[in-house]
Amino acid sequence: MNVSKKSITRATILALGALIVAVGFTACNTIEGAGQDMKSTGKAIEKTADDNK
Repeated sequence: MNVSKKSITRATILALGALIVAVGFTACNTIEGAGQDMKSTGKAIEKTADDNK
């Protein structure tokens, strides 16, 4: 089987691109989840402060 360097390079670039996109989507979900956690923590602190006025 004769595989050219050009096709190997193209396949490598495509694989790396797919990996970068997958990591990017994972990071967005993680950051969004962290933001939601901080928001709910802030609401809990506000509620506690209001209850203790």
